[in-house]
Amino acid sequence: MSGAERPGDAGGHAGTPDEPGAAHVLRGIHEHLERLERLLSDDERAAAGRLAPAWRQTAAGEHRLPVAGFVVVAIVLQVLLPARLEMHPSWLLPALEGALAVGLTAANPRRIDRSSRSLRGASVLLIASISFANAWSAVLLVRGLVDGTSGSNAASILGSGAAIYLTNIIAFGLWYWELDRGGPAARAEAQRRYPDFMFPQMANPDLAPPGWTARFFDYLWLSYTNATAFSPTDVMPLSRWAKQLMLLQSAVSLSTVALVVARAVNILR
Repeated sequence: MSGAERPGDAGGHAGTPDEPGAAHVLRGIHEHLERLERLLSDDERAAAGRLAPAWRQTAAGEHRLPVAGFVVVAIVLQVLLPARLEMHPSWLLPALEGALAVGLTAANPRRIDRSSRSLRGASVLLIASISFANAWSAVLLVRGLVDGTSGSNAASILGSGAAIYLTNIIAFGLWYWELDRGGPAARAEAQRRYPDFMFPQMANPDLAPPGWTARFFDYLWLSYTNATAFSPTDVMPLSRWAKQLMLLQSAVSLSTVALVVARAVNILR
């Protein structure tokens, strides 16, 4: 076999694959990888998404009913205030607030999961109306306490102060709820990456069930503790606007409570 041509010796390139064959193999590997990527199931994608914190994931929107209920409570508290602490005409702001509350509930009666500039504008106007009316009443009450024209009935003073104090809690709870991470609809859609308030469940997910996210009652609790302790407690403000709003609420609550209690005690003596 000295002069015979051995297999694989043709052309002097023994054992070297031809270029078209290698390209075909590489193309096959690429197509196989693409098929594997397409076969990734929805469950696996969801599991990958769960690696992010729950409050950064999309979620079902909040129910409208709890928010609407506390708005009604705030309007009723304003109506029950003495005439000397109300804006005139006394029906104007409560009527505006009631109309806005009915309109928002009719436009989005179940879950707040639809981003709408007009709906959010109406919501902000509603909260601003409640806040303005309550601030007006608080200023009139404080002025009456300072100049001694608030009357000599301790029960009436305490009742007015309590109504303004509770409305203050609801109003600021609504502000925190409406502004944190762009509002309830934006939170449901996970539009913003960074929170304005850090709840304990966000800092330590082991303290809450999977999928936990802040709801209106959480913001109402934040408002209550800030108005009572005059400082943050378990929820920390992160953005500057959040700190400024909490500072304003603490100042309003402190001045109202201190003056009302001092005047009532002085009358009772």
